[in-house]
Amino acid sequence: MTSIISVFLCILTLYLFRTIRRNISVRYPPGPWGLPLLGNALQLPTVKPWHTLAKWKKTYGPLVYLNMAGQPMIILNSKKTVEDLLDRRAAKYSARPQFIVANVMTGGFSIIMLPVGERWRKMRRASDLALGFKNTVNYYTMQRNEAVFSAHSLLSDPDNWKSHIERTSSSTALSLMYDLPLIQSSQDPSIHWMNHYIHEVVTAMTPGAHLVEMLPFLQHLPWSLSKWRRDAEKFYEGFTTYFEERFRNIKKLVESGQEQRPSFCVALAENQANSEMSDRECSWLAGAIYGAAHETTATSMMWFIFCMVLFPHIQTRAQEELDKVVGRSRLPSFADFKHLPYIHAVVKEIRVPRCLFRISQNSLKVLRWRTPVPMGVPHVNSEDDYYDGYYIPKGTICVPNTWSLHHDPDIYGPDVAKFRPERHLDETGQLKDGLLGLSEGHYSYGFGQRICSGRHVANNSLFIAMATILWTMRLEGAKDSDGNVMLPDVNGEEENGILSRPPLFAITATPRFQDADTFIQEARDEVDQENLARPDGSH
Repeated sequence: MTSIISVFLCILTLYLFRTIRRNISVRYPPGPWGLPLLGNALQLPTVKPWHTLAKWKKTYGPLVYLNMAGQPMIILNSKKTVEDLLDRRAAKYSARPQFIVANVMTGGFSIIMLPVGERWRKMRRASDLALGFKNTVNYYTMQRNEAVFSAHSLLSDPDNWKSHIERTSSSTALSLMYDLPLIQSSQDPSIHWMNHYIHEVVTAMTPGAHLVEMLPFLQHLPWSLSKWRRDAEKFYEGFTTYFEERFRNIKKLVESGQEQRPSFCVALAENQANSEMSDRECSWLAGAIYGAAHETTATSMMWFIFCMVLFPHIQTRAQEELDKVVGRSRLPSFADFKHLPYIHAVVKEIRVPRCLFRISQNSLKVLRWRTPVPMGVPHVNSEDDYYDGYYIPKGTICVPNTWSLHHDPDIYGPDVAKFRPERHLDETGQLKDGLLGLSEGHYSYGFGQRICSGRHVANNSLFIAMATILWTMRLEGAKDSDGNVMLPDVNGEEENGILSRPPLFAITATPRFQDADTFIQEARDEVDQENLARPDGSH
């Protein structure tokens, strides 16, 4: 026992000596004291860590330094630190943490995890071309059809509103990537397969899922002794086969000269010679973007339903704008886009982050008000740096605290805790030209070179979906047996892996005016006829 205590004391002494010497030789950002060897690894909870980081911001300021068992990490808590480092010094701060298992599982083809190199640049240029602002009009018809189908489902079956939203999110993403016909059932095999892909990749990145993430030297063990590698390579082979089959089927049609409806893969195939991307790179790019878009879009819409039920005056004002601009004899369309600033303000107050990752391998417009992914996707600096007199060593994981940014009164005003779309409007009732210099009015789309390529398409999907739902119906909380309206807790949230979702609650959906249900039914019938008229409409 004495020898064990002696060894422990020696380790502790060495740790304290190195820590003191480190702090003397260089000046690191402030942060909480940690344990010997483990540092702060046990102080950052795996459940809702953003609340702990918000407390640390009050204690240590806009830049917080953590030692995650030897891995340096900084938390960026303010608009200035985020923009200074991730935007203005993007060349230094655009790398990603090392996700050993997930990188094997994706074969080094996931644009989300790729380092900034030639492959990443090719994929990024192709994404910007296919999903850029000028091409958003290509997806209007698909997005409008999905909005109609979603609104009809909610009105006719409000008890299963979450399932309808999840189906819509999956169907929209698959149609955008592969021009699949509108998927009418959440049990469709295409949805199940893509959800399987997302689940496996996100699970591989979850802290504690694989020992090799905490002990990287294990990746050098022989293949026969590395079950994690054998499993990951098997997943990679299956994913690659599926993605390449999807892409090559579309590529053959493009090469044959057959006219194709717009989709991401059609754009990739048409521009493949210029982009110099292989079939495998194209197919994996489409799969990765689907994974990034699916879950967070669904979560955004869930928070939208939550907010409309909790804040009926917001719902009423949005519907008054719809009546004034659209009237009650037709459904909203993208032609109304510029004339519905309040609907846009609701979208900005309820907007979606773009990716599905934890804050680090050791621990990682949805809502500004209730951010679905409260911790931004981590960046890593590729060289040593100094900022505001502090030393940030090469390889530091840099986590933008999106939750903190979206609740900063210096950015959004003293009423930052309130759900108030008006904050995005000027004194004339029009959208501000970027909120205090922000192009979106929120930080959900990321920063610097890693900002989301599909942000314009995502904004459009949410705009037309929310406008169509609000035009069609009145959303309210369900009533109990005594006739009392049951409302969810305004502060409620449920952690769904990496996402923050609203708590489970029941709703009612009633036609907002006479014949509203008839209009949405007729529009739904038109969508069905369009689906059946397609060669693949039996999908």
